[in-house]
Amino acid sequence: MTVDFGTPIGSEAGFRRPGIVVMADAFLRLRPTTMFVVPLTSTRRAFPSHVEIAADPTNGLEHTSWALVEQLRAVAVERCSSSVGSVGPAITHQLLDILRMITGMP
Repeated sequence: MTVDFGTPIGSEAGFRRPGIVVMADAFLRLRPTTMFVVPLTSTRRAFPSHVEIAADPTNGLEHTSWALVEQLRAVAVERCSSSVGSVGPAITHQLLDILRMITGMP
């Protein structure tokens, strides 16, 4: 999906860019007014909290992107376009592993 992250301050991800929703289906079925989203970038950096995602028809990306897991944010659903794909279980597990590392959760 494309998300309007707004005008960035400092090194925040900003503007309109692809993002990955990281919420359980059970919560999404409740039709929340905000969603947790990880922004994507097309710029490769050597950060351990970034996950490379190759473009393919399943995820809807046009080029290889990197998930900026450390920049997870809650955004209003009005900032999000409709879903265009899925990153699949392997990428999802990588994202969750990094979120556990960042937050110190088991």
